[in-house]
Amino acid sequence: MSTSEKSSNEIVAPWYRQFWFWFIFGPLIFIIIMCAFTVSIAFKNADDVVIDNYYKEGRMINQTLDQDKRASELGLIALIKFDLDNKKVTLRFDHPRMDGKSNPDILLLNMGHPVKASQDQFIQLHKKTASQYEGVINIRPEHNWYLTLYAVDNIEKRKEAEWSLSGQIHFSAKHDVWLKPRVQ
Repeated sequence: MSTSEKSSNEIVAPWYRQFWFWFIFGPLIFIIIMCAFTVSIAFKNADDVVIDNYYKEGRMINQTLDQDKRASELGLIALIKFDLDNKKVTLRFDHPRMDGKSNPDILLLNMGHPVKASQDQFIQLHKKTASQYEGVINIRPEHNWYLTLYAVDNIEKRKEAEWSLSGQIHFSAKHDVWLKPRVQ
């Protein structure tokens, strides 16, 4: 038997059992799988920091500044305390409004997470006394949060709010903060 007859009679393994196939395509397949995994992580955990509609947000900033100016004119400053064990929020105004009117029966506290909009909370604070309000926390906050207090009972009405107060709190350091107008 000649060598050419031997090689034609040999049984050749299928392509998926060939060493060279896996040597060349194995790393490529691995890289494609890892890229798909990385892209899925990027889409699932995307930051909510980037704003799509800059014009609309710019108009909202001007309106918010007007609300802050009004709060400053009224002399509004409020101390907000968080009781995380009992899931309560207490707000106390430092002194009454300068125009002699009383504040509404319900205020809205917007607790904005710095990175994840899905963790934002809107808490209704109900009047207990002339200068004190209470509400219930939905999710236990941790770390840093931005706080905005509106004189409305619903987030859709925030553009119509007469005034707003703002502040920032870091829950690992303290559980109370003064809310003030951003414009003095």
